[in-house]
Amino acid sequence: MEWCCALCQQTGLTMVPGAVLARGRDVCKRNGLLILSVLSVTVGCLLGFFLRTRRLSPQLSGSGHVILETADRRGDLIQGPKGRLDLAACEEANEISYFQFPGELLMRMLKMLILPLVVSSLMSGLASLDAKTSSRLGILTVAYYLWTTFVAVIVGIIMVSIIHPGGAAQKETTEQSGKPIMSSADALLDLIRNMFPANLVEATFKQYRTKTTPVVKSPKMASEEAPPRQILIYGVQEENGSHVQNFALDLTPPPEVVYKSEPDTTDGMNVLGIVIFSATMGIMLGRMGDNGTPLVSFCQCLNESVMKIVAVAVWYFPFGIVFLIAGKILEMDDPTAVRKKLGFYAVTVVCGLVVHGLFILPLLYFFITKKNPIVFIRGVLQALLIALATSSSSATLPITFKCLLENNHIDRRIARFVLPVGATINMDGTALYEAVAAIFIAQVNNYELDFGQIITISITATAASIGAAGIPQAGLVTMVIVLTSVGLPTDDITLIIAVDWALDRFRTMINVLGDALAAGIMAHICRKDFAQDTGVEACFPSPETAAP
Repeated sequence: MEWCCALCQQTGLTMVPGAVLARGRDVCKRNGLLILSVLSVTVGCLLGFFLRTRRLSPQLSGSGHVILETADRRGDLIQGPKGRLDLAACEEANEISYFQFPGELLMRMLKMLILPLVVSSLMSGLASLDAKTSSRLGILTVAYYLWTTFVAVIVGIIMVSIIHPGGAAQKETTEQSGKPIMSSADALLDLIRNMFPANLVEATFKQYRTKTTPVVKSPKMASEEAPPRQILIYGVQEENGSHVQNFALDLTPPPEVVYKSEPDTTDGMNVLGIVIFSATMGIMLGRMGDNGTPLVSFCQCLNESVMKIVAVAVWYFPFGIVFLIAGKILEMDDPTAVRKKLGFYAVTVVCGLVVHGLFILPLLYFFITKKNPIVFIRGVLQALLIALATSSSSATLPITFKCLLENNHIDRRIARFVLPVGATINMDGTALYEAVAAIFIAQVNNYELDFGQIITISITATAASIGAAGIPQAGLVTMVIVLTSVGLPTDDITLIIAVDWALDRFRTMINVLGDALAAGIMAHICRKDFAQDTGVEACFPSPETAAP
């Protein structure tokens, strides 16, 4: 009996570690890429703060000087003898740019996949739906996005009113650059112009943007209307006191300067115009029937090919994330000074994003679908980490596709429509940030906002966030619309630039999370429509389906 008990105990002791190891291998096999992504974010943060003490400097400026941006030396010029740049200074100045190279490759990989993925997803996804299903899905998706964006703005206004971060901030007097900022009317008109690009090829790498240039105005006035000319005579006595030198000062009124709006372009893909064109083309292909089948098949093949590229390239992402995050931390301003000046502002934005992203959106998903939002969010956690590293919802789009299709099993037809549209118009985090920033600037300037102005901020922040392209720090551009709508100084945008690079990453995570949850909600609401719509496959049929 004792021998049997000893054998059982020995067997149990050996089976428990074996079961634990087997379970550990299974977890690593299923979530290995996610674990590597979490570790890469942690290592990137630690490495960045460690290397800040190594006095690395950014790349050379175009004038032949090197501007140091270390924590203790900022703005110094390094120049060798006889005006030549010292070689050692050159090598030191390029250290950060060389260090960031693996992260730069990561961004290039993601941006390379945006255009074919958006075009093929929308065209093939909408072409596979009938007119009734596509119109219902489109109306529900856009209405949901607008509603959640408006809710995010309200959350931001409530948080900034409660915390009141503007009272602790100190406004520094800075010299004006003299460069005019685009008006709100021009910004809204540019948004509409970008919806309908004049050149579709140019829209793949350029966006329309109004440029304001100063023009000196010299009005022609009659002699009797001209202001009188005033000349003042000053007498300056020399040091020995023997002679007085007279100086004449002509007081001529300065010329009037006006700003003229001219059409111009800026670098960056016009995602909004491409989305509208691709969606329209997809709807038309669906109505063409068999005549549009060849182009639909091409788009389906292109979409599948892009997703296979993503499946291969995704294993490079943990390596690139380390250098991408560490490089951004190296470029960061002095954390101590930034924390003293903008600490409460950053806390306000982050608290608003947490409330909206971790409470409101998951609760909305739970009430509509009756499913556990934690399980759904865990399926897209890798996409959220990529959004944190890249601060671009458009660049995260391929990973979001992969997570929804493989982990959460969302219908391909829904994902192909909801995600590209969401990456373009659904900017919950950006809208919340713009509302908080506008009221923060008003608090810094001791400007009391009435109820009507707060309503104006709510509406304009919702509308402006739609025009914010899914690229890093695009919210600073659309911030002009919100500030000018209530008469706040647009020059004070410089107050928040110091922490915008970090907050941009957190609000991008909320944008991507909102897109993913929207796909899950639309899949639940439209499940009956898609169950009945079996006439056209949303992707290449499998060999079993294609076999007669």
